[in-house]
Amino acid sequence: MGLLEDKVVLVNGGSQGVGAAIVRATAREGADVVFTGRRADVGEALVAELAEAGTKVSFVRADLADPAQARGSVEQVVAARGRIDCLVNAAGLTSRGSLLETTPELFDAHMAINLRAPFFAMQAAVADMIARKAPGTIVNIGSNCAHGGPPFLAPYSTAKAGLAGLTRNAAHAHRWDRIRINGLNIGWTETEGEDAIQREFHGAGDDWREEAARRLPMGKLGQPDEIADFVVFLLSDRSGVVTGSVIDWDQNVLGGQD
Repeated sequence: MGLLEDKVVLVNGGSQGVGAAIVRATAREGADVVFTGRRADVGEALVAELAEAGTKVSFVRADLADPAQARGSVEQVVAARGRIDCLVNAAGLTSRGSLLETTPELFDAHMAINLRAPFFAMQAAVADMIARKAPGTIVNIGSNCAHGGPPFLAPYSTAKAGLAGLTRNAAHAHRWDRIRINGLNIGWTETEGEDAIQREFHGAGDDWREEAARRLPMGKLGQPDEIADFVVFLLSDRSGVVTGSVIDWDQNVLGGQD
């Protein structure tokens, strides 16, 4: 028996990077997995990859910047499966912008993907759980930038700080409904999206991962599959009663000084 056997799981932002790793891990643990993404070709490629390995997952194309589609991602799962047991909000926008350089349009884009989309997906998921008087679990993928972040990630850090607050607020509000809501503030992680960001905004070459690893305590960047295993634990009954926790999943120790 897998840790998520027979659970209906929705992974928003699951077509690549950390989200795709979570799709693979939740499916491996026995869940009935649906995931969303903006690009149909990328989403269908992941479906095909897992089908070849003997695992069935379902893809729904959605632009989560639209609140109706964020809610709709959950509503489609409920309509097709009859319920939603677990929700993971993994979609993220990491485009750069400082306090002085950020335009209203860039600010709004970060709020739409990094904060508003999780809010309205959670709204729909919690509504279904309450209507059925059933327990459920939600995990929000945040960032250690919620604690401040570098100057070039001003709107991103702002949105992720809001997501941490939302996680705690919703967990407190729905603890008596037995809906557990937790978050992971992840650090620098090795993903396809991070590779593109490093090249576009920081002039990185092909060896940027190796260079970064040499500067990190554990000798490597965060790995999506390791994050995914932690998410599975938080979604499952193995994490017990824990709710309202926003865990710093990183190798840098906040508050530590040399």
